[in-house]
Amino acid sequence: MKEEIFASGRHIPHIDPYLNIWHWPIALYLFLGGLAAGILFFAGYFVVKGKEKEMPATVKWAPIIAPIALVIGLLALFYDLHHKLYFWQLYTTIRFTSPMSWGAWTLMAITPLSFVWVASYMKEMFPGWDWKLKILDRFEAWVIENRVPFAWIMMVLSIILGVYTGILLSAFNARPLWNTSILGPLFLTSGLSTGLAAILWISKNEHERKTISRIDLVLILVELFFIVHLFMGFLAGTAVKNEAAALFLGGEFTVTFWVFVVILGLVFPATLEAMELRGFHVPAWLPPLLILFGGLVFRFVMVDAGQITRFLY
Repeated sequence: MKEEIFASGRHIPHIDPYLNIWHWPIALYLFLGGLAAGILFFAGYFVVKGKEKEMPATVKWAPIIAPIALVIGLLALFYDLHHKLYFWQLYTTIRFTSPMSWGAWTLMAITPLSFVWVASYMKEMFPGWDWKLKILDRFEAWVIENRVPFAWIMMVLSIILGVYTGILLSAFNARPLWNTSILGPLFLTSGLSTGLAAILWISKNEHERKTISRIDLVLILVELFFIVHLFMGFLAGTAVKNEAAALFLGGEFTVTFWVFVVILGLVFPATLEAMELRGFHVPAWLPPLLILFGGLVFRFVMVDAGQITRFLY
């Protein structure tokens, strides 16, 4: 028989309520939002840089994924809502201090913009495409004529969307794991990296693949830097911050995080990309698959682990 002595009722497991309302739809939504943000940012970036012809998969083909990802993510978010008939109330006001308000309005703007961006390339991607209506032809011509301004707007909205996926969590002051300013930049970097992974999976152009791989290597290093400093901040903080870090340093999320997110989702694909850049043969599908898998697991781990952590003193 195992005996335990409780000096305080606060130490009895689950005696204090903890958040347990965000499940897989939220993690999926955060992943797909970051993925779409990464794809759309680089599509706009290379158009602004005048490298549209050099980066066909980045600018034309990969963006097809973005509106699909955004719609699925919004459906997952809608599915998770408990009061579905009142979602429209998010659009009756703008609150600059509310991450959810920022996210709702950003998604309202970037989702139709992603459809417009893809539509403007339909005739190039699919010769013989006909819109049937003259008004759509005129609108398409106007979008093409103003593609660079559209690219700038899309890049700004993509950055806001990518940062928002992290700030949405960090705004919860009562959750020690989430309540850190590094979460926004970390989620943005991860989203950009998963966006590049999707582009790598699609691209068949050697020059384009090398360019994307170089950028992705930098982003993976930045992401690892943020992860290290995330835990350095926790370990240098209060007792509850230490407890949050302990979930990943010997606790229940240790294997999942360090094996599937850090090693298989970041370090291993970065090594493969570096080898490919040096001329070694690497299966083209493997690094992007690992990065996408790691990015997805990262969101699930952060959402689940963050709901366990809480302030008791």
